[in-house]
Amino acid sequence: MVQYFLESKFTRMSRMKRSPNLFLRRSLTALALGLSLVGLSPSLGAETELEPLEVVTASGPHHFQIEVARTPRERERGLMERRSMPRDQGMLFDFHVEQPVSMWMKNTYIPLDMVFVSHRGRVTGVAENTTPLSEAIISSGAPAYAVIEFNAGVAHDIGLKVGDEVRHPAFKN
Repeated sequence: MVQYFLESKFTRMSRMKRSPNLFLRRSLTALALGLSLVGLSPSLGAETELEPLEVVTASGPHHFQIEVARTPRERERGLMERRSMPRDQGMLFDFHVEQPVSMWMKNTYIPLDMVFVSHRGRVTGVAENTTPLSEAIISSGAPAYAVIEFNAGVAHDIGLKVGDEVRHPAFKN
């Protein structure tokens, strides 16, 4: 075994000397793969499992598939670095307690509608068409238990208003 290890090591070293670019490419590929496996690459599988969510407005029920950010790390990351999102998807930020909430669009490339929701699943506020990459603070105004981010225009398209109902296991409704 030791002899194989030494031969392997010397064989690899001689290959590195003959082809340093190949060694560099393989090393960088391995590094990129490693980073994507621990979730540091936004473009390679950073998304989580989708869950159903229903929003009931005056125009009826509207169905979405959402990612849920439950931990502080997931909430901090949010939709940052994403370049697109399907129209019927979104992200729910579950804060586990009703409180005034402040959000921003730093490193977020998609214009969004932010929907602030109470623990009972009622819309308490809506910030429509937020500005990508902005560091301006977007406040909930009233206390919110959660925030749902949809593509910009969704709130308008479904006629979303304060008081409308959001149905998901995170809410007590």
